[in-house]
Amino acid sequence: MVSVSTAELSSWLRKPDLMKFPYAAVVREYHHVGKHFVPPELLRMLAEARTLLPSLHGPWPHVHTLASFLDTALDKPDQRYDYPTYLALSLLQLPGPDDPLEQALFARPRCDRLIAQLVADALAFELAARDGRTTLLPRMRPDAALVGKRYRHGLRVLRPVLGRMALDSGLTEVGPADQARQACAAVRGDMSFAERRAMKLSILPVDTIHDEYLFLRVLQAFETTFALLSTHLRGAIAALRQGEVDRAVYFLDGSRAALEESGPLFSMLATMQVEAFRTFRQFTEGASAIQSRNYKLVESLCSMPDPGRIDSQAYFSVPDVRMRVLAGQETLDEACAALLGSGVPEPDRVRLGAAMESFARTLARWRQTHYRLAVRMLGEASGTGYTQGTPYLAAVRDLPVFRTTLQNGAPANGNGAHPHSVHTNGNGLHADGEAVLEADKETRRAP
Repeated sequence: MVSVSTAELSSWLRKPDLMKFPYAAVVREYHHVGKHFVPPELLRMLAEARTLLPSLHGPWPHVHTLASFLDTALDKPDQRYDYPTYLALSLLQLPGPDDPLEQALFARPRCDRLIAQLVADALAFELAARDGRTTLLPRMRPDAALVGKRYRHGLRVLRPVLGRMALDSGLTEVGPADQARQACAAVRGDMSFAERRAMKLSILPVDTIHDEYLFLRVLQAFETTFALLSTHLRGAIAALRQGEVDRAVYFLDGSRAALEESGPLFSMLATMQVEAFRTFRQFTEGASAIQSRNYKLVESLCSMPDPGRIDSQAYFSVPDVRMRVLAGQETLDEACAALLGSGVPEPDRVRLGAAMESFARTLARWRQTHYRLAVRMLGEASGTGYTQGTPYLAAVRDLPVFRTTLQNGAPANGNGAHPHSVHTNGNGLHADGEAVLEADKETRRAP
């Protein structure tokens, strides 16, 4: 029996038109069976469609969308399935390290929009499933209590973002489910056609387990956060190079705030049912967060990784980032040391040191929370993508954020102390990191 998706794609192949590609039919089929189980005939036809790309004429954004979608849809049969294709990152068009530095000031609004759309879409799926309005990913639906937690944590992510987007005035209801509906409506009403299409095309789960939808959207939101951080850190480095301490502190404070605001994403992720995660995870072999290009950009922009880490699987998994490091990519550590060596007024030294310490503590807490959640979900199992799983995370969670550290605005005294080892509030965390600490607590008490 010929499926609707195969029939529509067959018709398109007979008369290919860039503007009429049957995205909806293809996505429905992927959602119906899961990417890991797509029929060979549909994969063959998608591969044929890809060969036609050079001959298709139309606006570049539409060419890019189709090319990116096919790149994501065909990653498994191409045997190049990995973390970026699993998350369909090419369809989300995140800020990148080759973007002009002048765009650093505009990266926050751009990433705010994307984070709002990703989280709102995750909540919209939960609402639709609870209302019986969707048959998408029907297996292992969570109970009402877990879904209620997802509403609450999702709203914690959305509120500050919607405030900056001036979309929070309509959140008038008291209950989390009703507030989630209002937030989803506000975000959707503000989206362009291209943004709505990107949301629809960027969710291709490997199986039909309900919780994989949440998993994908949360990981995409984290990738967006780290893309923002890498952009801000590049801005801070450029500012220090020009002796502009105020601007460098602005970017560091913005990076710290963005990382703190991402904390409730861990709490959302902690509501995943362990059995559900382990069920769909067996089909994600080859895709691992160790392949996160944006996280490695942040790490390598803070300070130069030591030779052992550069020559480890962590950086071999992101070859373009590794090449940037080996080519002499400037780090915040180096830019700060150069500025201090040229002579800086004491108030500027103190402010810069405080901003670096605060950011480093928050990133250290993020790593710790990530590790705790991985332990809960994976135990001692090996990671996907041929990594060592939680033992790997345990080994790297204490890597220094900055190697040329600052303490009270002065260079470190050479004892190797990390910026996140001083001035804590008694629980091992600077007060600025409370939002991330709350997420850490949530991963430990989650069901």
